[in-house]
Amino acid sequence: MPNKFTRRIMLSVIAATALAGSATLALSQDKITLRMSTPATETDFRSKGLASVFAEGVSGFATYEPHYNDTLFKQGTELVAIARGNLDMSITSAQELAKLIPEWSIFTAGYLMRDPEHQRKVFEGDIGAEMYKLVEDKLGVKLLSVMYFGTRQLNLRTDKMIKTPADLAGVNLRMPGTDAWQFLGRALGANPTPMAFTEVYTGLQTGAIDGQDNPMPTDKDKKFYEVTKQIVLTGHLVDMNFLAFSKKVWDGMTADQQATVMKSAKDASASITASIVANEAELVAFFEGEGLKVYTPDVASFRERAQKMYLESDFSKDWPKGLLDRINAVK
Repeated sequence: MPNKFTRRIMLSVIAATALAGSATLALSQDKITLRMSTPATETDFRSKGLASVFAEGVSGFATYEPHYNDTLFKQGTELVAIARGNLDMSITSAQELAKLIPEWSIFTAGYLMRDPEHQRKVFEGDIGAEMYKLVEDKLGVKLLSVMYFGTRQLNLRTDKMIKTPADLAGVNLRMPGTDAWQFLGRALGANPTPMAFTEVYTGLQTGAIDGQDNPMPTDKDKKFYEVTKQIVLTGHLVDMNFLAFSKKVWDGMTADQQATVMKSAKDASASITASIVANEAELVAFFEGEGLKVYTPDVASFRERAQKMYLESDFSKDWPKGLLDRINAVK
């Protein structure tokens, strides 16, 4: 009798273990895979923040699968891929959004955002909700959060002190090749020169260009300080990225899953922003240690010229009425 009883218990345990294994397999198969396509490297601040904070936040029901260095989709094609249901996530910019939705061109304008905190408040308030809805309605793409991507400054190979836009007259400033970027170069007072990013170091080294503009972390990463003499803290563009998400995938999730994805996205963006702000704060001393002059010009004169030129340009015709005043009013 004891043997039969023991055998019955063993069979029950084996059956229960098999059922548990099947349940675990089913749960793992039910997990959502969120494929991220980005041109960034694995060591980029954005990549590291998402791979840790976001991935951990959604790990209960989703697997975060990043693809770096444009290996899944080329930069600039991700939003269309998401809209078509071929991709789940990407990091996008106001410049990319403006190509598809002209109203977004307001966020490509120089001297619009004052700092990372102003940027966060704008996009976490009513303005952000309205502009995010525009993207959702027109593209089928849901923007989850905004992240700071550094403030763009001037980096020049010349010795000439730059105090006002007039001092940039005749300066060949490398800017990305799109109309929005080239206009920003002119708004600063320079002669904007399109050049591939991969050619910028050599262009500075040979004198093909007199300078370039980027956030300071990029200046360090790309070693532009080796072939330049000064960084002028114009702060002309408080740059931003957005975490873009498939509306189709979003609609297929439960309310709890949606809340978790949203919280994880905002937590990751806050972590990325904090990392970049801290890194920028350390870089002035680094560049000065490398022998560069780092100083602040008459920023008010740059802001006044840039905003006047934008308001008189064709770009502003696409801006939603009253939006500029509303953005400026955010404290």
